[in-house]
Amino acid sequence: MRAIRQYAFGGPEELRLEEVPDPHPGGEQVRIRVESAGVHLLDTMIRQGRGGPRFAPRLPMTPGREVAGVVDEAGADVDTALVGRRVVVDLGLASGGYAELALAPAAAVHAIPDDVDADSAVTMVGTGRTTMAILELAMPAAGEVVLITAAAGGIGTLLVQAARAAGATVVGVAGGPGKVALVDRIGADHAVDYSRSDWPDAVREALAGRSVTLALDGVGGQIGRNALELLGVAGRLVMFGSSSGALTELSADDLFRRGISAASAIGARLIQRPGGTHMLERSALEAARSKKLVPVIGQRFALAAAADAHAALQSRATTGKTVLRP
Repeated sequence: MRAIRQYAFGGPEELRLEEVPDPHPGGEQVRIRVESAGVHLLDTMIRQGRGGPRFAPRLPMTPGREVAGVVDEAGADVDTALVGRRVVVDLGLASGGYAELALAPAAAVHAIPDDVDADSAVTMVGTGRTTMAILELAMPAAGEVVLITAAAGGIGTLLVQAARAAGATVVGVAGGPGKVALVDRIGADHAVDYSRSDWPDAVREALAGRSVTLALDGVGGQIGRNALELLGVAGRLVMFGSSSGALTELSADDLFRRGISAASAIGARLIQRPGGTHMLERSALEAARSKKLVPVIGQRFALAAAADAHAALQSRATTGKTVLRP
């Protein structure tokens, strides 16, 4: 089979397409003929050796933590009825998704609903799962004003849809005219370009005196700080990332003086979630099946172009979800 292999930490050029032996499943595993593999900003950090202790793979490795496709072989302890089924799975720390064939624990796979394509399924098993965790914590409600940073990203586009469906007024902020146009197209009440230095003023003008009651921040750094400062009294800040490279700066003084609350929907809260994340994955797939949430697939790259996919993500040139198609 063909697979992407990485032998050293470094730039996108470390991702090499190679021919490797076909893998075969162990007793409780299945083998998936991959139709779509998810690509994340975290994948680019792992590639550089910046994933932290939890994401410190042994090299050489095949990256990729989410795959969708068809089961074509089952281990000795797996029900053979799974063979031929369309499934999606988060491979977790095992990785191995940037390949034509991938191994997964049979207990971890989800059947893909009939009306959901492989790209959407692979989006929802990871990006959708995280979105569900954010919504579980944030609970946007009718009448609220919800500000979403990185609103043109894979998670951001889902959050815009969910907040709108809850009856909130949605302010989606993103970097650049193309991304702002996407945020507007998917239903945000106000779409604002945060590459402009005066973007907080633009939000205030758009809201005409209303305060932000809930800020969902996946960027961190100064943009996250600006989002925090737009919150009114009793507002909530829910953080789900730091794509800027820095966490949002805040202190106990901010919480007391501004009368706000702050929490993270990812990190330990997600990794150590009681009962695990399997139910979040199932809920995300059901939301896609019912069309309550429609994943935005921004870029599709061939497996051989994995390095290009990583470069595009790092340059912030992408929107929605990025996938590889073996």
